[in-house]
Amino acid sequence: MNKKIKFFAVALLLAGHCAAHAQDSGSDNEISVTDGKGNKEVIEFPEAMGYELDSLMNLYMAKTYLDEDEDCRMKDINPVFDKEVYVDRLSRIPAIIEMPYNDVVQKFIDRYSGRLRHSVSYMLGACNFYMPIFEEALEAYDLPLELRYLPVIESALNPTAVSRVGATGLWQFMLPTGKQYGLEVNSLVDERRDPIKSSYAAAQYLRDLYKVFGDWTLVIAAYNCGPEQVNKAIRRSDGERDYWKIYPYLPKETRGYVPAFIAANYIMTYYCDHNICPMSTRLPAKTDTLMLSRNVHLEQIAAVCGIGMEELRALNPAYRRDIIPGATEPSCLRLPQTEVGKFIDNEDSIYNYKADELFARRIEVEVSKSVPASTKKRSTASRRRRSRTRYITIKNGQTLSHIAKRYGTTVSRLKRLNGLKGSSIRAGKRLRVR
Repeated sequence: MNKKIKFFAVALLLAGHCAAHAQDSGSDNEISVTDGKGNKEVIEFPEAMGYELDSLMNLYMAKTYLDEDEDCRMKDINPVFDKEVYVDRLSRIPAIIEMPYNDVVQKFIDRYSGRLRHSVSYMLGACNFYMPIFEEALEAYDLPLELRYLPVIESALNPTAVSRVGATGLWQFMLPTGKQYGLEVNSLVDERRDPIKSSYAAAQYLRDLYKVFGDWTLVIAAYNCGPEQVNKAIRRSDGERDYWKIYPYLPKETRGYVPAFIAANYIMTYYCDHNICPMSTRLPAKTDTLMLSRNVHLEQIAAVCGIGMEELRALNPAYRRDIIPGATEPSCLRLPQTEVGKFIDNEDSIYNYKADELFARRIEVEVSKSVPASTKKRSTASRRRRSRTRYITIKNGQTLSHIAKRYGTTVSRLKRLNGLKGSSIRAGKRLRVR
């Protein structure tokens, strides 16, 4: 073997060995764990752990403000550590919520540090956009700040994420829960996609769940599957209120949800130890908000103010059809701070730009009271055709020949009118005779 090729093969083998601890044998949406007795358990992991990095990097904020760290060394080599190292590291995370270690937690750490390590790089970079919002909302309700990593497992920090069951946004609110916590959702607006409003709604929901369960691990489980499912698991386990004791009675995905939360806290704290480099971040320009009391289309703002549609959509993700319905109720428009003055100075031009085309929905219409003559003729002819159509109910002993003779037609015509292939008919069936 050529020496250079041999050296390259050995290097690849060593890299594979270092990464082996991080590569689980699970499929794209599940992880398998074997207990001390040899029993194998298959655990579903949260949907966001299956998002492709390409789709995350196609988001406006990622394309515009994130770059891969070109100086990162050994970015594809994941070191192997003893169990005691993970136990020690988890115990040193400054948290109120329990961060215990077990084989299930280890599997999720392996997934984040192995197959998902490049997605973790993205999320570490995207934290600069979203973590200040999350932390401010959690602080407002006096909640543990480690909950800021819930959107990591909920949406992989994708503000436009929609799950297969319709959960939406960074915090993955289902429609009824979102509305219950004051998030407006209609044909034009979906505030579940608004990072600020959804973060405060999530903090309020988490606070309310804690009032019910009094245990943060159960709260996290309930955030995933709903309080009813957690209460059902508590009842089936004879009243146990320890997550790890009600674990077998929880839905499959929820069994993996708390371990995923612990693993997310671990990897977002100890990423350096796994040779994961955050994407370098350029902080976006400062923004400001305006309250609008008239309808405006983002295309009107883009054309008159010279702002890209993609940027406007990224700054105003709650507007599903690019329409801000200010006429319904005062609505918020977020703009780069440098463009606010331009909007105010050109407000009339903005509202008038292609208004007839972009807002073509009619406010008032006249009802036509007369029917054109040609339509009358067609309608009369149609009524005549319908009036000539006649059906009968076949009686015992009747044949097609007998019926054809009685109604002045032929057997072949009766067959054609009724789609018959043969000549046999049954009593009680309807038959068209003209």
